[in-house]
Amino acid sequence: MGYISIQINKAKGSADTGASDHIERKTIPKNADPTRTHLNRELVEFPDGVSDRTEAISHRIRTAGIKRKITPDQVRAIRIVLSGTHEDMMKIQDEGRLDEWCDDNLQWLQRTFGKENTVSAVLHMDEHTPHIHATVVPIVTGERRKAKKKQTDGKRSYRKKANTVRLCADDVLTREKLVTYHDSYAKAMEKYGLQRGVRGSEARHTTTAQYYRDLKRQTGELEANVQQLQTEQQQAEQQLDKVRQEVKSEKLEAAKTEAKAAFVAKVGSLFGSNKLKEEREELQQRISALENQNKELIQHIKTMEQEHKEECTKFNEYVDKIQRYFPYVEKLLPLIYFCRTTLKFSERVIQKLCKLKEIRLKGDFYSPEFNRKFHDENAVFLFKEDKNRKGYYHICVNNNIPPVQWFRQKANE
Repeated sequence: MGYISIQINKAKGSADTGASDHIERKTIPKNADPTRTHLNRELVEFPDGVSDRTEAISHRIRTAGIKRKITPDQVRAIRIVLSGTHEDMMKIQDEGRLDEWCDDNLQWLQRTFGKENTVSAVLHMDEHTPHIHATVVPIVTGERRKAKKKQTDGKRSYRKKANTVRLCADDVLTREKLVTYHDSYAKAMEKYGLQRGVRGSEARHTTTAQYYRDLKRQTGELEANVQQLQTEQQQAEQQLDKVRQEVKSEKLEAAKTEAKAAFVAKVGSLFGSNKLKEEREELQQRISALENQNKELIQHIKTMEQEHKEECTKFNEYVDKIQRYFPYVEKLLPLIYFCRTTLKFSERVIQKLCKLKEIRLKGDFYSPEFNRKFHDENAVFLFKEDKNRKGYYHICVNNNIPPVQWFRQKANE
C-alpha cells in the first residue's frame, strides 16, 4: 500500500506568475517530456473572461466582496501539489482510473477550501509521476484569530461583523488545519490504495533543485569511476602488449641464433672443426632453453587470464546466490547503516539482528532528534518485515515501536 503526497505552500509575489508559467508550461522544465505535454489539462472551468491561472486568482479576489485593502505583501494564493507513490499512480493510470482520481481530488479541494476558492487544478502528465497543481485563494469569513483571542481574554474594545470576508492565508494554514488536510486527503484516497504517512516522521520532501544536485554529484562520481576503469584497462593493455613484444623479441632472437647455428654447422662440416661442433651444440641448447622459457611465459599468461576469469565468475555467482536466496539482505543495508552509525551497535549485535531475531540490550542509546543519549535496562530491538510492503523491513523497539517514537517516549519519562 503506497502513500499520498500533498505539498502545501504559500505563493510568492502578488501575481505568482513564475508558478503560473511552470504550471501552464509557458516554460518547460528539464524534468518534463515535451512529447507528453499535450496530455496536461486544467480540471477547473474558468469563469467567463478568465483565460489562465493568474487571471483566475485576480478574478476571485476582485469578486469576493473584500472590503479591507489588500497589502502588497499579502498572500494571494496557496499552491497545493497532490499525488501519490509513483508505483501506485502508474497503477491507477494503467487501470484507466486516472480521470476518477482527478475528480476525487477536485471534489476534495472544493470540499476542503471551497468551490469558488479553488480557482485552478492542472493535471501534469509530462513528468515522472502524474500529479495535480492546485491553486486556492485563501478567502475566509469571520473575525481574525487575533480578534477572537482578545475577546476571549476580555480585551476587546470594539465590535466587528462576524461574517466579514477576508483574504487570510494564515487562517487557512494553521498547524491544526494542516494536520486535518492530510487526514482528510488520505481518507479520500483510500479507495486507490494510498494511505497517510507516519505522523512525526523525519522524512522530508526533496526539492527539484536538490534532486538535480544529487543527480549531478552521482553522475560525477560515476564518470570518475569510468575514467578510473578506462585508465586501468589501458594500463593492462599496455602491459599485455609489452609482454607480447618481449615474447616476440625472444622468438626473433631464437630464430637468429638458430640461423647462426645452422650456418656455423655448415662451416664446421666443411672444415671438420670440433670447436665449431661444440659451439653449435651449445647454441642448440641455448635455443632449446629459450623456447622452453617462451612456452612457460605464454602458459603463465594463459593461467593468469584463466584465474582472473574464474574469480570473476565466482564473484558473480556469489552475488547471484545472495540476491536469489537472501533477497532481503539489500533491504537491510539502510537499517544496518543506521544501527552502526547512529545507535553505535557492535558487529555482533548487528549480525544477530540480520538473522531477524530479537536482541535485548542494556545501555545508553543516542537519539539524533534530541542530540542526547537515553538509558534503558532492557531494550528489545528487532528487524521486522513491513506488513504493508512485502520485502521491506524496519527496525522496532519494545513491542513494535519505531525508534523515533521510542526516543520520544523516553524523553517524556
